[in-house]
Amino acid sequence: MTMPVPLSVLDLAMVGVGETAEQALRTTVEIARFAERRGFRRFWVGEHHSLPSVSSSSPAVLLAHIAAHTSTIRLGSGGVMLPNHAPLVIAEQFGMLQALAPGRIDLGLGRATGAMPAAARAIRSYAAEGGPDFAGRLADLIGFLDNSLPSGHPHAGVHAVPGPVQGRALGGGDVSGRPEVWILGTSQAGARCAGELGMPFVVAHHFSTTETLPVLEAYRRSFRPSAFLSRPYVMVCTSAVVATSEEEAYGQALTHVVATIRMGVMPPGLIPTPEEARAHSFSADDQAYKERWLSRIAHGTPDRVRAELDILVSETGTNELMVTSNTHDCAARLRSYELLADACELTNRNAEFR
Repeated sequence: MTMPVPLSVLDLAMVGVGETAEQALRTTVEIARFAERRGFRRFWVGEHHSLPSVSSSSPAVLLAHIAAHTSTIRLGSGGVMLPNHAPLVIAEQFGMLQALAPGRIDLGLGRATGAMPAAARAIRSYAAEGGPDFAGRLADLIGFLDNSLPSGHPHAGVHAVPGPVQGRALGGGDVSGRPEVWILGTSQAGARCAGELGMPFVVAHHFSTTETLPVLEAYRRSFRPSAFLSRPYVMVCTSAVVATSEEEAYGQALTHVVATIRMGVMPPGLIPTPEEARAHSFSADDQAYKERWLSRIAHGTPDRVRAELDILVSETGTNELMVTSNTHDCAARLRSYELLADACELTNRNAEFR
């Protein structure tokens, strides 16, 4: 059976030991092209900073490159970290993407920095003191995207371009709309923010599986219809590593787990090989951490992973499902998505989800 909900991909252009950022980014483009061919609905990239193992630090730049190599799949951020940027800059970047790939751009927004504490301090040290909080920044961002800041607003008269201001009011042609804006989160606070604003919500199940159901309940309970949505709309993002054998899938999943354990080491390193990950000396705390992280990753043969994803869809009632496969080497990452597409019987016939 084909998947009962649309399936999408989140990719971080992971860099493993023995590989380079150039290879990782080429693989990201290759995965996006593959996802388009096989009927995945969206392809998103995430903003992270100061992590040598992650190359997707600038989603807008990477998405522009991917847009030039694709033609139908929706492209977006999972996410852009709103506290790191001036809303006007985000509106201009994603307005540019919308003009380059009309009707294909999603703007997923996060409430964190996507960085370890030291990197977060480096980012925020350049931010204006006393600026608005997330809700205030979000309101300004929507205002820039829609060219709808009210008179009396401190930035009234400032326009994000490309954007709606260039339309018929100035003698231009029809503007292609604006990016589809999502709120990302792992907490009930983020869920309530999305619900109260009537916006679609993505829950990061791959970060915290135990909080997913309470977070989704908070979103649905707090939802208020808006100009964006008439009813709650959810996407669950989860980790999945698929291989032809259980042993191989375990080894690839373990590489990501060991990499997260080592993130506290300065400087953090690249994603270790499966052999290096298996040889890692786990302390008692590390062992508990390993078990928790492995429980968050659907890993194994195609049939096993498909069964776990079906259960997740049923338990959460999600409208869409997004998967991320974080592995040591580029070939394993691409192969994981290929096997997953086969297991979920994705073909271009899934275009009805678009």
